[in-house]
Amino acid sequence: MLTRIMSAVVALPILIAVVYFGGTPLFLGTLAISLIGLYEFYGAMKALERKPIFWCGYLGTMILLFQIKGIILPQVPYLVPVGMVIILSIIPMAKPQYTIEDSIVTLYGLCYVPLLLAHLIMIDQGSQPQALWLVFLIAWGSDTFAYFTGYFLGKRKLCPTISPKKTVEGAIGGALGAMIISGIFGYYFLNDHLLLVMAMGLLGSIISVLGDLTASIIKRTAGIKDYGNIMPGHGGILDRFDSILFTAPFVYYFMGLLAF
Repeated sequence: MLTRIMSAVVALPILIAVVYFGGTPLFLGTLAISLIGLYEFYGAMKALERKPIFWCGYLGTMILLFQIKGIILPQVPYLVPVGMVIILSIIPMAKPQYTIEDSIVTLYGLCYVPLLLAHLIMIDQGSQPQALWLVFLIAWGSDTFAYFTGYFLGKRKLCPTISPKKTVEGAIGGALGAMIISGIFGYYFLNDHLLLVMAMGLLGSIISVLGDLTASIIKRTAGIKDYGNIMPGHGGILDRFDSILFTAPFVYYFMGLLAF
């Protein structure tokens, strides 16, 4: 527990600074997390005897994020997905050591990690960049409230075959906690949309749990406990950002659909 706390003490100020300044620091932070997270995901796939095409994933990540940031080729938004599908279809033909399954795993990793994380940049570039805080408040606030609610009140298992420690009571506590935290944030920074922000917190908590469970399924299938050990006490980057992967797109599209 002490190691976990110390890691958080070191990492949290960096995260706060990156989110506060946004712009280039956020872009570079998202790029770094995407590349490390993709490396961890591909490592998990190797445990399943798949051979992800690392260089292709890394190249796609950099082009994708630079494009979303508007640094290169903003006029061709579908270049990366279309280009990657074509390239990853050709590679098994040119290099028989790779199979189509390896290409599929490579493409899924590109979608699962950098594409989902890219929504952090998209929120920052939108009309309400302060909503970036909501991604982390919802995901990690929900996780914190769920942990303590489950610890004191948890009785019924939520998904025992996927994540044995999660409980129904914890999930409810997490959702209510995320709604309250979002409401407090909305009162001070998005007061014109207070009720919608609270609804976002409630629904976002459910989405963040799905992100967490997805990561658990992948790890359980691969037979690993953590994606890595870059954050002592927390595991790898994906172990800490698994719920963020789903929450960031949710916040972005929720705001877009309801015209924040």
